[in-house]
Amino acid sequence: MTADRMPHLKIVDAGARSHLPFSPGIIAGDFMYVSGQASVDAETGAIIPDSFEGEMRRSIANLKAILEAGGLSLDHVINVKSYLADEADGALYNRIYPEYFGRPAPTRSTIVGVLGTKLKFELDCVAYRHATRQQAT
Repeated sequence: MTADRMPHLKIVDAGARSHLPFSPGIIAGDFMYVSGQASVDAETGAIIPDSFEGEMRRSIANLKAILEAGGLSLDHVINVKSYLADEADGALYNRIYPEYFGRPAPTRSTIVGVLGTKLKFELDCVAYRHATRQQAT
């Protein structure tokens, strides 16, 4: 493949620090992929246990920081995968979610019961770089 045909690829090393082996975000061509974000301290990467709501809001704040470092916002997100430790938190999750991801909402998958005992919530996303969901036709 010639240089002019190579897709743009950039590591976005921002947001909450982690000792785990993953990139916080990667821009690949027209899309930005953001790794799973949880309720962790942005400076140390230490897990911050909290209520479900507190963990969800901190996780989204961490995700938002990575998007912003890549020049994007939550409005650019086109796909979200959320992970809930407890199905009982589903109603609260669905009440909080639209505060961050308004209409038209991104596509979404919600996976329950896979986080173990240290976290109540985690999410990752894919964002489109050239338009927001509100600009969709």
